[in-house]
Amino acid sequence: MRNPLADKVVEIKPSGIRKFFDIVSEMKDAISLGVGEPDFDTPWHIRDEGIYSLERGRTFYTSNAGLKELRQEICAYMKRKNHIEYDWAKEVLITVGGSEAIDMGLRAMINPGEEVLIPQPSYVSYEPCAILAGAKPVIIDLKAENEFRLTAQELEDAITDKTKVLILPFPNNPTGAIMEREDLEAIAEVILKHDIFVMSDEIYAELSYKEKHVSIASLPGMQERTVLINGFSKAYAMTGWRLGYACGPADIIGQMTKIHQFAIMCAPTTSQYAAVEALKNGDPDIEEMRVAYNQRRRYLMNAFREMGLECFEPYGAFYVFPYIGEFGMTSEEFAQRFLEEERVAVVPGTAFGNSGEGFVRISYAYSLENLKVAIGRLERFVNKLRAQKG
Repeated sequence: MRNPLADKVVEIKPSGIRKFFDIVSEMKDAISLGVGEPDFDTPWHIRDEGIYSLERGRTFYTSNAGLKELRQEICAYMKRKNHIEYDWAKEVLITVGGSEAIDMGLRAMINPGEEVLIPQPSYVSYEPCAILAGAKPVIIDLKAENEFRLTAQELEDAITDKTKVLILPFPNNPTGAIMEREDLEAIAEVILKHDIFVMSDEIYAELSYKEKHVSIASLPGMQERTVLINGFSKAYAMTGWRLGYACGPADIIGQMTKIHQFAIMCAPTTSQYAAVEALKNGDPDIEEMRVAYNQRRRYLMNAFREMGLECFEPYGAFYVFPYIGEFGMTSEEFAQRFLEEERVAVVPGTAFGNSGEGFVRISYAYSLENLKVAIGRLERFVNKLRAQKG
């Protein structure tokens, strides 16, 4: 029988995040600090709106692009938060999570053989989605000494005559790194010089602790060449509702909508009605969660300092990325032993690209009580490793 499988799909490695959590789910008294899922419940007023939509029998398809009311609220949100104006009818698409938007955006923009620049460490979906779109992924290795920010020179060095799209993953998963306005202005200058496009993944935009998030799409000349990806999972604790969106130039959004039309039809209707309520009245919920995450972030940074574990200070998302290279083992080995010996799951940095070697990702989207127990186990573990080294 002939091979039924596509070579490019077979060659894609499974997500490096899931491995440890398939194990930890069967371990007694284990703590997982790996999955990027808020420990908060979706706020009640948002859930109520979803329930109300079901009670009203709103179980129909929406338009392919999404509810008019939701797209209008997204435009209002973008104007309020980022000072960017979008046309709700032509420049906004509601998707099944931000991940679908990434996939469709690349498929809509890429011709076979064109290059997509992917700064790493970064979210695990970018490289596979680029490959599935027929692109050649070009990896830019970010550096700890730059706080894992993308520099203009690193970008300039990676561009060729085949470069089409830069993925800009900030605030960053897994490092927690951010890009400030002056960083983005330098990047925008290179983008404009070389006439390339940006896919800006801003799913963690509301979880910025140093200063207000700045979108590259808000800079002069950038809105018309940026597809801005966002969603409701992180800011509103709506992971299971599976709802995201893309804002961008009408010609790109139109082609993304066509792909969405054939592959998905529309995002879940109940989730869309709940999201309208989230955007209208959810700012206090965001602030409550941001304050709690920031408290946890500061706790972890202080704990690392006390145990002598090197970690640059992250100012976005809900992850820390401590350096474990001093122990003479790979990130994978460290995570495996930590899980086996102390029953705590973290993610090896290499799950997010080869430049993540020597680091592990720890999520603080968990209660402070769980974090304190896990950090106690981490301190015991690193002290044991140091004693073994002599």
